[in-house]
Amino acid sequence: MKEELIIGGRRVAGSGYFKLHNPYDDGLLAEVPLAGEQEVAAAVAAAVAGQREMAALPAHRRADMLLKVVDLLAANKQDLARTITMESGKPMKFSTVEVERAMETFRFAAEEAKMIHGETIPMGAARGGENRTAFYERFPVGPIGAITPFNFPLNLVAHKLGPAIAAGNAFVLKPAEQTPLTAFRLMALLLEAGIPAEAVNLVSGDGSTGALLVPDERLKMISFTGSPPVGREILKRAGLKKVALELGSNSGVIIEPDTDIDMAVERCLHGSFYNSGQVCISLQRIYLHSDIYRSFRDKLAARVAQLILGDPLDAATDIGPLIDGGAAVRTAEWLQEAVRDGAAIVCGGGVHEHNIFEPTIVENASAAMKVVCNEVFAPLVSLIPYTDFSLALAALNDSRYGLHAGIFTSNIHKAFKAFRELEVGGVIINDIPTYRSDHMPYGGVKESGLGREGVKYAIEEMTEIKTLVFSL
Repeated sequence: MKEELIIGGRRVAGSGYFKLHNPYDDGLLAEVPLAGEQEVAAAVAAAVAGQREMAALPAHRRADMLLKVVDLLAANKQDLARTITMESGKPMKFSTVEVERAMETFRFAAEEAKMIHGETIPMGAARGGENRTAFYERFPVGPIGAITPFNFPLNLVAHKLGPAIAAGNAFVLKPAEQTPLTAFRLMALLLEAGIPAEAVNLVSGDGSTGALLVPDERLKMISFTGSPPVGREILKRAGLKKVALELGSNSGVIIEPDTDIDMAVERCLHGSFYNSGQVCISLQRIYLHSDIYRSFRDKLAARVAQLILGDPLDAATDIGPLIDGGAAVRTAEWLQEAVRDGAAIVCGGGVHEHNIFEPTIVENASAAMKVVCNEVFAPLVSLIPYTDFSLALAALNDSRYGLHAGIFTSNIHKAFKAFRELEVGGVIINDIPTYRSDHMPYGGVKESGLGREGVKYAIEEMTEIKTLVFSL
């Protein structure tokens, strides 16, 4: 199968092609076009041309189109889930959930499209404001460049394109090099739903393709999800356009002895190993009160032993491959380095064929070890004991990241202490930091990024306030 770029809603050949392989069995999936300077420029020009039509669409039309996208996603759910699994290695049970979440994301976008509004301004509050009345409205910011990662090739695209469409913006999407096929399928559904053709643009390729988008002054915003080094480079090169960055984390949870331990074990199992740990808010650090440390460790290890590793197309599979062999090698190297420096493997640690890394629990790891302080992005979690809650909060804060954190406790005072003191974008009480609902504000501080996603909040980023003042 040979894919083509989408420029102005039309299929266009790339300047070159690269072969896309299944991360599980290395089977050839497709030949994917590589967009060069000419193709990227054409896509941006099409988005600029389509911006006027997008901005002119009344809110109810944009909402109806987005709801049509929801219907089309539902009608194609199994095909989309299979595509996600084939190109990313995500187990089918989780790929199906991702399609369902993308449906909800677009549904939220349809609802929010009708809620974009301004406010009146009390001009009489200021000297010289007498006999004046004013209000502001929100207007589309303009064509948006969206650059998305491999781990959620449908829903993280939906989190950029749904709000962009709701706000009346054209777009150029650059999907992850490893997972472009899902994005191609989505583009066809957007066009079928009636989104103006010139507003719909997809340029596939490697990092150099995305780099061509960033400095283009015709784009009014770059929305990026990926690594901190790339995010920093985007900030340097973006000029004066808006930039939204979601850059990952090494999320932690604190578990107090007054909580339901069995429930916490089940949730931490999910948070640590969902999608083989390839989640921005994957649970990487578990701070356990010393009174429950051994019990929790043993129960979690017993549950890990029950996870099924294998073919992600098998409905029973819990753990599929990492995105490629390089990810498995890097994770193994970090783990070996931690063991050399004194850490111990409770369970797992092996690399199977098909790029499968065993779900792994580590203990006795120090804060300076890569498995603790860096973003592992693999099925590996470290257990860290504590005795003092305040010191556990300080340890959780001891990170250059700050996306989500979790606290399991029955003590309301400790819950609010965590909310006040943790340097993160979201604090999840009695659940894992991996929890996210698609309409809540989502984003972080420090090296976890800038701005917020979550449909309503992304729309605010993708609109500009314009004020109108009348002198009476």
